[in-house]
Amino acid sequence: MANYDDWVAIKKLKIEDKTDPRTIMEFLASMMISVDRKVEQNLGRLVDLKKLDAFLDELPAGKSEAEIAEILKSASSGKVNGVIKEITEIESLQKNERKELAGFCKVYAFKKALGKAGLSVDYSGVEIPGMKRVMKTKI
Repeated sequence: MANYDDWVAIKKLKIEDKTDPRTIMEFLASMMISVDRKVEQNLGRLVDLKKLDAFLDELPAGKSEAEIAEILKSASSGKVNGVIKEITEIESLQKNERKELAGFCKVYAFKKALGKAGLSVDYSGVEIPGMKRVMKTKI
């Protein structure tokens, strides 16, 4: 259950022996999608993701093996790491807290980079019949 800011969600599922595995998958995927969105939203409240987004928008795009390799190489480059270091240098945070934030930013950067290649690293692209209405409102 979440009742926070603009996020009000109640997700319940009673799982029994006869519960359809697909129902369980859809339920878990729905939770993961919601959690991922909120992680990114809250990350954006801590660091300036606009700077990272601007840099990531400049990365190459494409779907061939060579283009994907270039996207991955660019996403893990020193330049991206430099932007991440810059946006996580928050004086009020201790070194280990900055390192944690940098880890979240790196995951964020790779997800965005892989998205440019048309690759999905989560379940948000899976068409779940019960979520179509919800997903359409998010676009």
